[in-house]
Amino acid sequence: MNRRESLRALGLTAVSTGLLLEACKPGKEVKEEIVTKEAAAQPGRQDFEIARDQALKEAKFFNEHEMATIAILADIIIPKDGRSGSATDAKVPDFIEFIVKDMPQHQTPMRGGLKWLDIQSNNRFQKPFSGGSSAQQLSLIDEIAYPQKAKPNMMQGVAFFNLMRDLTASGFFTSEIGVKDIGYAGNQPNKWEGVPADVLKQYGMESEKI
Repeated sequence: MNRRESLRALGLTAVSTGLLLEACKPGKEVKEEIVTKEAAAQPGRQDFEIARDQALKEAKFFNEHEMATIAILADIIIPKDGRSGSATDAKVPDFIEFIVKDMPQHQTPMRGGLKWLDIQSNNRFQKPFSGGSSAQQLSLIDEIAYPQKAKPNMMQGVAFFNLMRDLTASGFFTSEIGVKDIGYAGNQPNKWEGVPADVLKQYGMESEKI
């Protein structure tokens, strides 16, 4: 799959601000110290935002088996190539783990989809998806990666893979590796040296200095 086709997913936002952490808990002093250090590294963000992100990072949602499956899927969607690293090189599985905690509406679709994938793989190959060969894994993904070609009984898998693809693209193209992959350079210092000579010539102003 062409990774650049996944750019449509970049509208996904990672952090919501509708939830405040409780302040009075054991270890509050340690957490406040962590928040203070994080705040210094993230100017412009509120302490409660940083504290909430820290709490989400410390919590766990996916188990090891689920994370292994997510890593395989992410690298199928965005593999390593001659231009840049893979989705796992960009730590996309960690990004997805964070997102499903920050946006709980993704938890059931993701966990259900991973289970669905294992059931399909067990029925066909007598092993979970992560235990199959690359050819077996791709043969199953090919049936759910193209919605218009998918069979009606594969629609649950299609919905799951669409979500997985969107999350993978969002995680990859907002990482350092992904930003370099699309060639985004940001604002660059420049020096004005006047109107280019070919433009002056086009308008008959070769002798002008602008």
